[in-house]
Amino acid sequence: MKKDKNINGGLVYSTNPDFGKESEEEEKVADLKNAHQDLRVELNRKLKAGKTATMVTGFQGSEQALEDLGKKIKSFCGTGGSVKDGLIIIQGDFREKILLWLLKEGYKAKKSGG
Repeated sequence: MKKDKNINGGLVYSTNPDFGKESEEEEKVADLKNAHQDLRVELNRKLKAGKTATMVTGFQGSEQALEDLGKKIKSFCGTGGSVKDGLIIIQGDFREKILLWLLKEGYKAKKSGG
């Protein structure tokens, strides 16, 4: 017969009247509006073993919003890529195309690097 695991990590009693409320409330990152985002678009050859990749950095918001933006950019460019560690990585040199699309969508974006 299996014992039920305690959801409090083994803690049986606490004198803190607010105990347990922290675990119930998830921290939500407020998504900034497009105009308040400060994005950088740069070219990188080090991430993909010498292959050219365009990186978009500086996004502030939830992980889901970042993935949605990455998906839209990949679809617009018609190429593959990934979203990880707060970066959007697009295969190929699409700096100008991505920069113009971000500006058209209302993002505050700049070209970074050489």
